[in-house]
Amino acid sequence: MNEDVKILCVDDEANVLKALERLFLDTDYEILTATSGDEGLEILNNTDQIQLVISDYRMPKMNGVDFLREVCKLRPETVRIVLSGYADTVAIVEAINEGKIYKFMPKPWNDDELKVAISNALEHFFMQQKNRELTYELATKNQELQVINENLEKLVEERTSDLLIQNRILTSSQNILDSLPVAVIGIDPDGLIVQCNRRGAELCSPEKGSLIGLDRQDSLPSEMNNIIAQVIEDGSYSTKYLSNGTELIIKGVYMQYAGGQEGIILVLDERENNGNG
Repeated sequence: MNEDVKILCVDDEANVLKALERLFLDTDYEILTATSGDEGLEILNNTDQIQLVISDYRMPKMNGVDFLREVCKLRPETVRIVLSGYADTVAIVEAINEGKIYKFMPKPWNDDELKVAISNALEHFFMQQKNRELTYELATKNQELQVINENLEKLVEERTSDLLIQNRILTSSQNILDSLPVAVIGIDPDGLIVQCNRRGAELCSPEKGSLIGLDRQDSLPSEMNNIIAQVIEDGSYSTKYLSNGTELIIKGVYMQYAGGQEGIILVLDERENNGNG
């Protein structure tokens, strides 16, 4: 026990108090004494921490059980022991059964038995104190965890909202691209087709459908791959292109944006060819 131990002994007989003081001569306990319940309560009110209170039962004005009940109201964590020469006192038994008193010790007492009882009482006090500290710590951690969970839920909601917005933007962008009368195909630097509108699929992949997610070398005609290679080499390129019997003007550009985004955009336009015809 690193904490200083204070024991309050209350008895209206001075010789009993002296006997209790002698009992603790070989310990580091600080012994406080009072000759009445009122005096004991005054000491309790003026002392920061008292771990154990030992009280005689038979005292004038306020008996030991009533005194210890008051102690319980003021310092519920303090362990309480009652001493009495009347072992059959109903009030003592009832008080013990109600949990107001930790232990009853008969008078005259056996020194060794009383020392063991006091040692156990102090161990009980510090164990209860540790439990209170752990309970408080657990409640604090639970509060912190609740705050973290609330923040996490808020973050998830925000991220979900962001994803929904991004999804709407992507959907709107795809709808706009699908509404264009020209074919648009986007290819990343590794050759993966990452964008293709409806007209692009109709002109370049009428059987496969959407080209998104496919490798350009495997899914596009060799002539178009040659055009793409020219776009990569020159940065931009424009030529005529025949697709499924339809003559198109194909324009390509290699885009590079700040932040590392880059890729190839192809536009296949049959309207320009018809206008020139």
